[in-house]
Amino acid sequence: MADPRDHYEVLGVPRGASEDEIKSAHRRLAREHHPDLNKSDGAAERFNEVQLAYDVLSDTEKRAQYDRFGHAGANTPPSGAGGAGNWQDLSPDDFESIFGESFGRRGRSTGGGGGGFGGFGGFGGFGGGETQGGPTRGRDIESELEIGFAASVFGGMETIRMGSPEGEPVSIDVRIPPGVQSGSTLRVRGKGRVGSRGGPQGDLLLQIKVGKHPWFTRDGLDLSIVVPITIVEATLGGEVTVPLMKGTATLRIPPGVRSGAKLRLKGKGIVDAKARAGDLYAVLEIVAPKADELAEDDRETLTSLGERLPNPRSLVAWAGEIPND
Repeated sequence: MADPRDHYEVLGVPRGASEDEIKSAHRRLAREHHPDLNKSDGAAERFNEVQLAYDVLSDTEKRAQYDRFGHAGANTPPSGAGGAGNWQDLSPDDFESIFGESFGRRGRSTGGGGGGFGGFGGFGGFGGGETQGGPTRGRDIESELEIGFAASVFGGMETIRMGSPEGEPVSIDVRIPPGVQSGSTLRVRGKGRVGSRGGPQGDLLLQIKVGKHPWFTRDGLDLSIVVPITIVEATLGGEVTVPLMKGTATLRIPPGVRSGAKLRLKGKGIVDAKARAGDLYAVLEIVAPKADELAEDDRETLTSLGERLPNPRSLVAWAGEIPND
């Protein structure tokens, strides 16, 4: 029998590799060579070799012994000999983490349906990994749920479809709390994996992804919107009507305002499930008229005004770098 390969060579990492580098290499190679995904000759043997290397290098004590004494120090059998690293001994949690997408674990759900989750039973003995004993809670299921911008602001109900433990599609109604943000996780209790020996069912964990709005942007509970104004409104001030997520509000423009200024409407943002209210920020954008939109007397007035107004560029930091005409 040929000598077993160096564990670092098997995982393709340097001898000084970090724990994260070893874990990342193991995840990639385990997915690549798992016999249920790779039907080529030698895949099972290669998978066992990867598992054996990871079993040693992921254990601080075993790795130290291996670095010092080689295979004899780590006291591990050669590849294909069974024991530590055998692919059927991969833990259920590791299996879900590495192979979840390949075996249909993760599903993407959108408001109104779609998505789905597969089971793990029947793949290399991973269907049950619980130790014998008392009741065991079922594992949680994780997925992504994309919702519309309005649903994230006001809340509501979303319906998703997923696979039951028996493989049948089921619909689940998910209550969306008002004010939920992208990256938040909603827990739907009792909709995860079935427990063993009478244990409770796990939960469904939904990571929220919020869609975009055509004119509002969001930062926490605050909303922002770009509000175009004329040069007259910017110069003399005035009032303009702006939209809210529901209804409208009056925005007072102070005279002499500059383009890019932010005006706040307190409490007109998003109100969350705890009745905390954000603000609405109006970002002003001064829109100058086009030359062909002006009458001759308007152009004369603006020309005369421009000659009498101070040069705004004389006050900026780089003004001294410009030679005088």
